[in-house]
Amino acid sequence: MKIASWNVNSLKVRLPHVVDWLPSADVDVLALQETKTKDEDFPADAFEAIGYHTVFRGQAKYNGVALISRHPPTDIEHELPKIDSADKRVLAASYGDVRVINFYIVNGQNMGTEKYDYKMRWLKQATAFIKDQLTRYPKLVVVGDFNIIPEDKDAKKPAEWHNTILGTPKERAALQDMLALGLQDAFRLHDQPDEEFSWWPYWRQAFETNNGARIDLILASEQMAQTCSMCTIDKEPRGLERPSDHTPVVAQFAP
Repeated sequence: MKIASWNVNSLKVRLPHVVDWLPSADVDVLALQETKTKDEDFPADAFEAIGYHTVFRGQAKYNGVALISRHPPTDIEHELPKIDSADKRVLAASYGDVRVINFYIVNGQNMGTEKYDYKMRWLKQATAFIKDQLTRYPKLVVVGDFNIIPEDKDAKKPAEWHNTILGTPKERAALQDMLALGLQDAFRLHDQPDEEFSWWPYWRQAFETNNGARIDLILASEQMAQTCSMCTIDKEPRGLERPSDHTPVVAQFAP
């Protein structure tokens, strides 16, 4: 099974990119974040036309998650317990005996702000949600835009992130709490080139100078990690006209 994650930063704008990319990438499940699309406006027919099923939870202008798949999803969930928010950031579904959780994790603001504190609460509840899911679905893959730089080697200029959002010690520690449940970062299961990133801001020619960070992750449970044969970052979509500031991350798992 090939699983991919892509923050498209507006599906309305990036729909042609996604529809073109899917057949060539040959993925079984594609998790989208920041679709910024209300459910009634979601372009399900565009995916059906190329043979894919869809499940989605969205809102106008902000957030929004979707799962695009070759086979119909089952056991769909889209709420994070104990988080009082209308934001659409979570979508989980099963494909056979494989469970996929799609997160668009809160960005937040710098330390000391209410938005930073909210991000930390959100991460705590997301970890509790994963822990519960693991008890029911041992073949679990958690994907999405995590808005956390896992380690210094995951950013072009790591020192610039140490005391600002995405790279603070508390955010990194929260991600480690998730991994401690028994998850592994699929990208780090394999030898990788240096300075491989999934997100580049639009400003200051960040993509052209590779001034990016790896914040889009695929985390695999023990059973899934044992079958992960590859995990790569496809940079090509970031170079398209009017691209998302993120690009797809793709992992292959044995049947």
